[in-house]
Amino acid sequence: MATISTHLRNFKEPTRDQLTQLFFSLPVDPQIEGPPGASANEKSGSSSSVQGAAGGGDMERMEISATLSLGVSGVEEPYPGKLYLIPPYLAFTSLDRKSVRFTIPLCTVRRVERLNARAGIYALSLLLWHNMKIVVQLTSLRPNADLFCALLRDSLKVELQRGQMKLVKPFSKTSFSEILLATASEDEKEAAAAREEDLRATETMYTGGLGLKFKFPGDARKLREASKTKLWTTYLKTHGRHLTLLRYPQCTRLVQVGLPNRLRGEMWETLSGSIYLRFSCPGDYERILEANTGRTSTSTEEIEKDLHRSLPEYSAYQSEEGINALRRVLQAYSFKNPETGYCQAMNIIAAAILIYMSEEQAFWLLEVICDRLLPGYYRFINSMPMVFAFRIIDCFFCMGPKVLFQVALAILKINGEQLLQIQDDGGFIHLMREYFASLGDSAHPNSSDPRARAITRFQELLLVSFREFAVITDETILSERRKFRSEVVHSIESFSKRSAIRNLKTLERFTKDQAGLVYDALFKAICIEPPPDVAQPPPSLLTTKDTAEERPETRIGLKTFRVFLSEIATWARSEKIVMNGFQDIVSGLNGVMFNDLMENIEWFFNLHDNNKDGYLTRGEILTLSESLLFIFKHEIGDAYLGAVSRFMSNAFEYGDALLPDNEQPQPQPQEENDESGEPTTPSIETNQPYMNLATFRMVVLADEILESFFETDFSSTFKLEPVPMMELPNSNSGLLGGLWSTITSDDSKKMFHKISDEVGKSFGKHSAVYRPAIGKFTHLEEPKARESLLTPTMRRTASRTSLNASNSSPDNSAYLTPATSFATDPSTHSSPSQIATDSLSAASLASSEFSPMPSMFEAAAHAAVMMERTPFAIDDAKDDDEDSDLDDSEDGDEDVMDEVDAFLEAHDTGLTEAERELAKDLINASPVK
Repeated sequence: MATISTHLRNFKEPTRDQLTQLFFSLPVDPQIEGPPGASANEKSGSSSSVQGAAGGGDMERMEISATLSLGVSGVEEPYPGKLYLIPPYLAFTSLDRKSVRFTIPLCTVRRVERLNARAGIYALSLLLWHNMKIVVQLTSLRPNADLFCALLRDSLKVELQRGQMKLVKPFSKTSFSEILLATASEDEKEAAAAREEDLRATETMYTGGLGLKFKFPGDARKLREASKTKLWTTYLKTHGRHLTLLRYPQCTRLVQVGLPNRLRGEMWETLSGSIYLRFSCPGDYERILEANTGRTSTSTEEIEKDLHRSLPEYSAYQSEEGINALRRVLQAYSFKNPETGYCQAMNIIAAAILIYMSEEQAFWLLEVICDRLLPGYYRFINSMPMVFAFRIIDCFFCMGPKVLFQVALAILKINGEQLLQIQDDGGFIHLMREYFASLGDSAHPNSSDPRARAITRFQELLLVSFREFAVITDETILSERRKFRSEVVHSIESFSKRSAIRNLKTLERFTKDQAGLVYDALFKAICIEPPPDVAQPPPSLLTTKDTAEERPETRIGLKTFRVFLSEIATWARSEKIVMNGFQDIVSGLNGVMFNDLMENIEWFFNLHDNNKDGYLTRGEILTLSESLLFIFKHEIGDAYLGAVSRFMSNAFEYGDALLPDNEQPQPQPQEENDESGEPTTPSIETNQPYMNLATFRMVVLADEILESFFETDFSSTFKLEPVPMMELPNSNSGLLGGLWSTITSDDSKKMFHKISDEVGKSFGKHSAVYRPAIGKFTHLEEPKARESLLTPTMRRTASRTSLNASNSSPDNSAYLTPATSFATDPSTHSSPSQIATDSLSAASLASSEFSPMPSMFEAAAHAAVMMERTPFAIDDAKDDDEDSDLDDSEDGDEDVMDEVDAFLEAHDTGLTEAERELAKDLINASPVK
């Protein structure tokens, strides 16, 4: 069974609304067409959880300029930025988009009041769930501020009607931070009495990860757990927690220093945004498992194979409790996301996060990692000791995927000298293992400064990563992904092709190469004419107890099959077949680009001799003249126009003179004369032989301009120059993307240029200059007078008679019409050179085939999977019963990361002193009554 997916080719750049949602880690809103690059199946197959997450998706959104102040004086500086109302969420980011950020569900807002401030100041006070106050000064125009407040009021009413505010209290009891802060204030008698009942309920509801029972990796004393817990307790008291966390610069610094083991799971889901999915979709995890009880599939079989390979050195995964928890999380994800199912190395991620999180928390975090943060790539954990890998993951969830690139580049720089000495892959793997095993050692063991000796190699790695490679931003990564996306897509499609061929039950009488060609034709047909989406049958119809459920095989309809058949059967093709191949084009150009004078004259003659009888008719002479006029249309002056005029007169004059006597045009009787008194001539057939090659050559050579043209100028008009790289089609989507694509189309550009030309003409500033094809004449010259080629004995009729006879012929309208068209719109007709160019383009298009490009990504990925994880002694779980006995002054991580304080200094708020004073005054301002 083969599942052929083309969704990678249907990728579209995220819209502005999607980028905003990604930045604030918000759940997917179905009204914004799913996550960037999501296929139709993924959008239509979204579960009720996604719809529930959207909540207020039908409410109007708005953003406004604002200045944020914390409701406690002297704790944080005010920061200007943008305030976003994205129902059911309220979000804020500072102007630099990295100093301050928060995403708050509207259901956690208890009260909103407008502050009584000085004239012209519009400020709001928001009281959040944890009695934390924030002040927002709306710095936009008054009408915009009024509109924002009205929309905020309406959104809060909707949340109240939905009953979401009642869910905050039970949800908050599942977070460890509630226990942490309740315990920290137990010495306060009033607080202890008020919290005693809630604390008992919280302790019964809070469920942590496997580390609570099987111990957390590393030595708690060496990791300074008590110091980190104290620092985080102080921060969470004033800056909110879980759903109401405000991320100030100090939050990022504390994450870089390290998260306490017991708080790590909660902070991971808060920083990544998976907490909003868990809050808006209560009970979904259990319902998915219950609905798919006993169901087996290809994904579940692969999961069973990898369960015992998941961090086997950790004691929890040497027991049934840990294995069962891991199995349930992985199976639930595969059931919810059948398009992705299960991929190798997902087990490593799930096993790692289950140490610090409950199963439900791990399930939603895995959803965010695989669908948003690292789609399609899941290895980055099992290379270094777990205690250090988890520190990297802390920064990853806080600062985004750029952390992985910064750390990787820092590793290469630190080990640069040793890497230059490596001769093979084995040496590289050995060097990396040695380096990772020594991350806990001193980076400067021989230094005389004790503070320098205290810096570990891991802390050195973090400093190099975040200081020297701070230039690696999210925009840099997106730009590089766009650049190499084609190679990655081809690599994935090539791997899918090999897998589909390998999984065939039988090749019949085909070879593997022939089966690959059949796959290519089918894949191309699916891309051209996608098959209709087929609803997946219920699980009960797909499975039995004895057989495993296979992935649904791709089925195609009649339209897709018709395209496929036209790829492999010549009789099924209805399109025109281009006869000019590349060899034909080369041979054709050879016959004109390297000719001499006589060869060019003969080539031009044969080009217009339609029936190839060795003669040009009167109509063909007119067509030949129009071709010359088309080539000369942009030349300066009238010299070339005069040359063509002389050519036509000489051609008809000499041609008439050479006609036999019985074919000479005779004047009509006087009574048939026209009104001007000029005698009319009888109609002469335009398709009868009129001029042979010798006569044509003589007429051309009689004019020095045409002689020069056929000798050198005509061949020089063919220029072989490098063709610039063609731009890929714009992948922007959404209203603005589609509008821009429409505006920048070729037809729109032509219309814009035409309008701008007319506007320029009306102002007298218009100047349009066309590049000449030949450019021999640089100034205006009067055309020379024509001299007759006939001797006195040859002159029988005036050339004007032949011209009039030709013009009066009904058949000549077919030849005269193109000349008029050339004069009005040359772009609608093709010269001989354009015909060759069009044939070349058509031949290139017809000869292009679909062929996936092989890549080394797959080999590298398999090599990473096959690498056996090195057991590191520092990962051994230690008892942390002595945490309370640790001296809080021995906060080694805080001392070592002193240089990270520069991170705080770099975040200038951008406010003037007067604006800072105003923000401080608003903190203590009273509400408007």
